[in-house]
Amino acid sequence: MKILITGAAALVGSHFTQRLAGDDDVLALKRADLDITDVAAVNSCVAAERPSLIINCAVVQVDEAEQNPAKASAVNVDGPKFLAEAATQFGAEIIHFSTQYAFEGETIGRAPYTIEDEPRPVNVYGKTKVAGEQAVRDACARSYIIRTSWVYGSGKNSFLCTVHKDLESGKHVRAIDDIGSSTTYVEDLIDRCRQIFNTRHYGTYHIVNAGVCSYYEFALEAGRLLGIKREQLDSLIEVIHERDMKRMAARPRYTPLRCLLSEELGFAPMRDWRDALAEYVKA
Repeated sequence: MKILITGAAALVGSHFTQRLAGDDDVLALKRADLDITDVAAVNSCVAAERPSLIINCAVVQVDEAEQNPAKASAVNVDGPKFLAEAATQFGAEIIHFSTQYAFEGETIGRAPYTIEDEPRPVNVYGKTKVAGEQAVRDACARSYIIRTSWVYGSGKNSFLCTVHKDLESGKHVRAIDDIGSSTTYVEDLIDRCRQIFNTRHYGTYHIVNAGVCSYYEFALEAGRLLGIKREQLDSLIEVIHERDMKRMAARPRYTPLRCLLSEELGFAPMRDWRDALAEYVKA
């Protein structure tokens, strides 16, 4: 199969490229290779390559979106729309990634969000991602919208990706304890995406590992998996609060996800976040 991946330099795009390259003809495109906000460039690329599947991982992230709404709208809304229109024109399917930031997340301890819950984003990033979802749905009937949350894996310098290494080396870390969500091991995300794609059942999916945690709980579990005693972890981990961070974009406080479509298709539940983290730490 010919697969075109946009945003291939980022975590999800790079791991998709690695996982699919052995079995499929993968064209992995970074920002310098294809500007998805340029409709002519998108159409020319898709027309020339004729992929069977487009996987869009390109994104403007949370604080940058708040700082530059025009760029966020271009990359998170217009780009996905152009890719989806090209998919329709040239007979491809499209997988488009979205986010738990579709939801407001104000109620701590609430039931996980499903596709039956109305999106109510609280920042520019969330608003543009929700608009991008709709643009893809409208432009391509053969589309898979994948909402995911707190994705981690090798190759990215972020808290979830590196906290285990930091703790193992005795480095002090700061961990937020007053927001919670689902976490997602990138390898599990890709496994479920491939499973979904094989069904050809188009729709909106919530793909996350089971359970919910804060960044602080994630750090504690990472340390426990490494065999670090709780007393030492308490000395290494400084608890901080999102409410004190004064970040540019507001963050929803509690956004666990549940996938109704996966349940309807009879898929086994995604494994617990602790089990996924254990595999990542071991790897």
